Amino acid sequence: AITMNEGVCLAAEVEEWRIRKRLETRYIDEISFNIDEAIDRAIQYKNEEKAISIGVVCNAVELLQRLIDRGITPDTLTDQTSAHDPLIGYFPEGLSVEEAAALRKNNQEKYVKLSYETMAKHVVQMLELQKRGAITFDYGNNLRGRALEAGIKNAFDFPGFVPAYIRPLFCEGKGPFRWAALSGDPQDIYETDKVILELFPEDTSLHRWIKMAQERIAFQGLPARICWLGQGDREKAGLAFNQLVAEGKVKAPIVIGRDHLDTGSVASPNRETEAMLDGSDAVADWPVLNALINTAGGASWVSLHHGGGVGIGYSIHAGMVIVADGTEDAGRRIARVLHNDPAMGVIRHADAGYDIAKDTARKFRLGL
Repeated sequence: AITMNEGVCLAAEVEEWRIRKRLETRYIDEISFNIDEAIDRAIQYKNEEKAISIGVVCNAVELLQRLIDRGITPDTLTDQTSAHDPLIGYFPEGLSVEEAAALRKNNQEKYVKLSYETMAKHVVQMLELQKRGAITFDYGNNLRGRALEAGIKNAFDFPGFVPAYIRPLFCEGKGPFRWAALSGDPQDIYETDKVILELFPEDTSLHRWIKMAQERIAFQGLPARICWLGQGDREKAGLAFNQLVAEGKVKAPIVIGRDHLDTGSVASPNRETEAMLDGSDAVADWPVLNALINTAGGASWVSLHHGGGVGIGYSIHAGMVIVADGTEDAGRRIARVLHNDPAMGVIRHADAGYDIAKDTARKFRLGL
């Protein structure tokens, strides 16, 4: 995401194999085992205006501390550690991967205690860099919530990414629209790419993303693609994919879904529904209604699950998938599901008082 937007990325990762995997799949460009060397390289690339990403084998708090000690403030700062799980997902400072595995096995209580101590330090460092000018935001992993539990009273002084950036898109029914080629043939995805570009010729950001994804994103498992589409557009895309299958332009059906993060599918006070205008952050009716309406609409499968991004007990969300198999029946169900699914998000936000959502509801005649 950073290099596609012509930036330089410094990403800390304790487990070396994870960086190696990202190198193989082209999600990252370089690996470094020395924090200062990595920082120096990043500054050099920035000065040379080269968009390069560097994976640094270290704990995130070690990288942030060196930036603070050296008086270097990044333009933008966020965190994607698995802070939602202090035992399995997060690595305390000062432990090697092997030491962490041993402590996790032999003394879970101590491990969790050390995780919370590191998370507290982690958030304090982010707050310090924010104070120094870094645009700082939470990526929805509940790091701030854990730090608050550990005694950092101002942990929420930097915002979550949804209220800071994403909510206006949610109000338009926009969210992560995702599909996979059941044939396993990448060419089928390239056919769907053509359809997306033809359907939405004026969406320059979408065109830029599709073209860059073709060049820079490696397929893993079944070939798949994701993009952000709003109310009305998801339905258009789904019906066009169904037509591709019907005409034999792809080798097998296309399965269409989305992320659990979406406009109307989640109740998550520390992520998707943080700081709602009407204070309805924790109201869990909406994802349940989303699941029910997608079931009634004829989705191929619908799921209700817990904890996405922030940990079990902190969120509830609904998922849906609809299979485009080229039949008329699939077309009818696609039209219903891919209309209703984002519409529930528009309705949810309109109910909370957002003017953009109210305007979107009127535009698409949602009958509020």
